[in-house]
Amino acid sequence: MSALLILHPGKERALFKRHPWLFDTAVARLDGHARPGDTVTIQAADGRPLAKAAYSPHSKIRARVWSFDVATIIDHAFFKRRVAAAVARRAHLPELAGQQGLRLIHAESDGLPGIIADQYGDTAVVQLTSAGAEKWRAAIVDALQKATGCARIYERSDSEVRGLEGLEPVTGWLRNTPSPLAGEGWGEGEPLIIAEHGVRYAVDIVSGHKTGFYLDQRDNRRMLAALSPGKRVLNCFCYTGGFSLQALAGGAASVLSIDSSQPALQQAAANLALNPQLLADRAHDVEWRCANVFDELRRLKAAGETFDLIVLDPPKFAPSASHAERASRAYKDINLLGCKLLSPGGLLMTYSCSGGVGLDLFQKIVAAAACDAGRTARIVKRLQGSADHPVDLAFPEGEYLKGLLLQVD
Repeated sequence: MSALLILHPGKERALFKRHPWLFDTAVARLDGHARPGDTVTIQAADGRPLAKAAYSPHSKIRARVWSFDVATIIDHAFFKRRVAAAVARRAHLPELAGQQGLRLIHAESDGLPGIIADQYGDTAVVQLTSAGAEKWRAAIVDALQKATGCARIYERSDSEVRGLEGLEPVTGWLRNTPSPLAGEGWGEGEPLIIAEHGVRYAVDIVSGHKTGFYLDQRDNRRMLAALSPGKRVLNCFCYTGGFSLQALAGGAASVLSIDSSQPALQQAAANLALNPQLLADRAHDVEWRCANVFDELRRLKAAGETFDLIVLDPPKFAPSASHAERASRAYKDINLLGCKLLSPGGLLMTYSCSGGVGLDLFQKIVAAAACDAGRTARIVKRLQGSADHPVDLAFPEGEYLKGLLLQVD
């Protein structure tokens, strides 16, 4: 019988709304013995059983719910069912058909807290960020291989959040059956090659950001291509050139891409070289510039430069709500400069991937930036992650990526 995690009176409300996190302040006591990652039964103060969850004694999120049905047995068969269901949901979405890069498991929004899995061709990459996911690593990997048929599975459990769970970083191969992707030779330390909307990208699953690529921006990259014909495009925080290459594919007149990482820019240039069709007669219209984005935007403004389309896709400024104030200043700064650099009627694609900055706050920040820039900005479209990054309605925290497409007069 699993240990019981007994709640303080009145602390069961979030669970009644099917929110999968239980914070330490809600817990009155633990009855029985439970190690990190063990399954516990969450029980209301009046004795009502509420959920089966993974116990995490080192984290402020003291338990993450596996199932709100307390009769559910958390075992290998459970993960086989949950992983298969997550993969099947994506198979039923026509817009995801044929994608070589795909998110297969999106943690809480797929009923699998602390578990991320992305697929690049015949290679899957997993991130396990919670004590419960760590405990069930073997079951998760077995289920993932069975559901996908992937020949190789690599682990990138190296995010900082593992430290909050009392876990050390873990990386390396979990399954490695030689099986080159689409005829490309590949070995450790070499990137896989995937195609997205007709553009080829190298994906470094060993040392790249996240699991190697920003799959959540797939649909937004395609939108950028459609908006780019004939435009002068500025892509800030460009990383390995995802947006930049799609702008070129869409027919941009010029693309200036800025990032502070020289290795990322070198990979971006290598990605461009993978697509010779984008280089024809336009090599002089493409520039990769290594600089601090904040400083470079000011320099461009002082030089009187203007652009027709600007992308602001910065890294996570606020990983939690406690960082929101400082992050708000950074978001306002870059959006203020972005508005000032746009030609009249220009388009601004601006994003936040910070969990600590919600959509309402982000929109207020951008509105204040436009106002201070003396510009009128109108929302053309609200932007979000692609369809393989679903958001459980009971877990709004899962909507970490939010964005706005603005027309700025």
